[in-house]
Amino acid sequence: MISLTHFCGPILLALAVNVHHSFWSFFIFTFHTSMFPSCYSKPTSSKDLFKRTYLTKILLGVFVVYMSHTCWVIYGFVYTKPCERGKGDCISSYLAERPRLQLSIFSSLRPDHSELNLIIKIDDFDIHSKFERVVNVSLPLATRNNGTLHTLVYVHKFGVSPLQDNRQVHHVAQLSTYMMSRGNLSSAKEVLKKHAATAPREVDRPISHWRSRLTLNMMSEDFTFNRGALPSDVRRYMRVFQDENRMVYLPLLHIDELSVRVKDMMEINGSTTKLPLTISYEGLSLRQFRLWIHMQDVMFSLKRFGFTEVNIDEIKGVLVDNNLYLLALTTLVTAFHFIFEFLAFKNDISFWRKKKNMVGMSRKTVLWRCFSTIVILLKMLEERSSLLGLIPVGIGTTIEVWKVKKVSKIQLQWRTSRSIVHVGKFDESERKTIQHDTQAMKCLSYLVYPLSISGAIFSLVYLRYKNYYSWLINSLVSGIYAFGFLSMAPQLFINFKLKSVGHLQWNVLMYKALLYEQDQMS
Repeated sequence: MISLTHFCGPILLALAVNVHHSFWSFFIFTFHTSMFPSCYSKPTSSKDLFKRTYLTKILLGVFVVYMSHTCWVIYGFVYTKPCERGKGDCISSYLAERPRLQLSIFSSLRPDHSELNLIIKIDDFDIHSKFERVVNVSLPLATRNNGTLHTLVYVHKFGVSPLQDNRQVHHVAQLSTYMMSRGNLSSAKEVLKKHAATAPREVDRPISHWRSRLTLNMMSEDFTFNRGALPSDVRRYMRVFQDENRMVYLPLLHIDELSVRVKDMMEINGSTTKLPLTISYEGLSLRQFRLWIHMQDVMFSLKRFGFTEVNIDEIKGVLVDNNLYLLALTTLVTAFHFIFEFLAFKNDISFWRKKKNMVGMSRKTVLWRCFSTIVILLKMLEERSSLLGLIPVGIGTTIEVWKVKKVSKIQLQWRTSRSIVHVGKFDESERKTIQHDTQAMKCLSYLVYPLSISGAIFSLVYLRYKNYYSWLINSLVSGIYAFGFLSMAPQLFINFKLKSVGHLQWNVLMYKALLYEQDQMS
């Protein structure tokens, strides 16, 4: 992923691909089964063929409808049809009258009109201008004692108090927010990345931090809306009043939350009486205004998926700090990555479902992959990773456990009151494969086990962890990352002994090779 410095419709498509990739993968699977039926088990009768074809047509029809609806939504977002002049259902802009405006920004301990303290006032405010100013804001005693401070931004008539102007617009935002202190934040990152130990109470202690930037935007375009086709995202920011026989909407004001970055936060202590605040303003077109609203809504919705503040801050940097064309290219690569990853995933399951004979397949390699995915899942649970990361890894872990059951020929037979575990027998060719597999793993263990154990002992002596469980998980993960490439050694040894590679999953290997090439390019 990359970022966004200007505004353009394809970003929504990029977000749709990333957020709803499971939906896309489902229909990619359907399309692949219909176009390439040889990759799957063929139906045993014409009735089964009819059912599969009928179901495929239904799913493809739903896919076409969904794609059409998505294109229509994107088109409606990029192009908003203006209302024709003279019609009674039009909502015209208050800015079309060219009124003299004033921008007033206040601070307050409460998000209302009480106890307002003026920060800055700009007379003859030009909505088409662009400026940036730095002001010093006085901090009340309550804010210095780990309290909260709000800002109220007003756009109103020139020379009239904003509290007395019935046609003013205002927005409220926090100038302070609770988060970990800068020292504790770095300690928390060490816990996640370098496995350093920090007391949980100290890391999670919230401290009030100062928002050093306040970015304001207002739609400066003179646009006439149709009341019957008013976009829902614009409606939230719109205030309308009746002016004789026509409807007029007040200026659309917006406070940019995407510009608030963790790196710009300043810790507030009791001795600080004033802190600098950089106030910037830029007018936007309707398309830019709507896009910025959508991007900000996406950031807020990510919290429901388990994203932490640090994760959201990184995504903000991706969207704000980088070039739009690079973002579009990366989005395209990411889309292909999801497609290849799903196809590899699907072909892997299809291969093992049809696999009856385990000749040439390394059981040790399958066991190693199963163990590795379980350890990585436990590591992600310890780090409290987001659900978007946990769910795919959890599904992959379940499939690896199923593959272990398949390669070991373990069958579960359910009776009325109990379950019976039945282990199938191996034929002569399979037993020969098992012998080669055991021989390769025995030689490999002379290298892997001593290095892994010595690395774990070294980390226990010289590094600090929260507890022994954290030390164990981190040591196992380090061993997996260090020696994961050796997991294919038993399979290579079996191929050498059997002088054959016909038993391998060539479709899966091809897709994973493409994934590797994509990772190298990105």
